[in-house]
Order: sequence, then C-alpha cells, then structure tokens
Amino acid sequence: MSKDQMRLLKFISQVSFALTETNLYLDTHPCDKVALSYYQMVKKQRQEAVDEYSRKYGPLQADQVNCKDYWTWVETPWPWER
Repeated sequence: MSKDQMRLLKFISQVSFALTETNLYLDTHPCDKVALSYYQMVKKQRQEAVDEYSRKYGPLQADQVNCKDYWTWVETPWPWER
C-alpha cells in the first residue's frame, strides 16, 4: 500500500469519525446551525475523499462497485489488504 493510499484512508477514517460524532451531537441539538454547517462540510469532505480513493484504488465499500455484467468487487485488493 502506497503512502498516498494510507494517507487517504487515514483522512477518510478521521472525517468519518467527525461525521459520526457530529451526527450524534445533532441528535440531541437539532437546531444548532453551527453544527449543521460543520456536518455538511465534513460530509462533503468525506464524499470527495471516498470518491478519490475509489477512482485511484478501487471501491471502499460494496455499494460503490460498478457492476453491470460482472461483480468487480473482487478485482482489486480490499482496503485492509496490504
């Protein structure tokens, strides 16, 4: 696994954590506009990072597989494989 790939996976992990924590906060503070704005920003960062990862290294999750005629999920190493 390249340093760039590891860096991107680490970033995805970090923004995923921030997204989950903000989600939990918003469950109890649904009108907090600052938190809502932060949630949208982190959500966008995560989606962009996941899209970049998928383009460069293959899908991170099975729902990102482009499969019309063949199940391509098994063609590339999975993210946790080195």
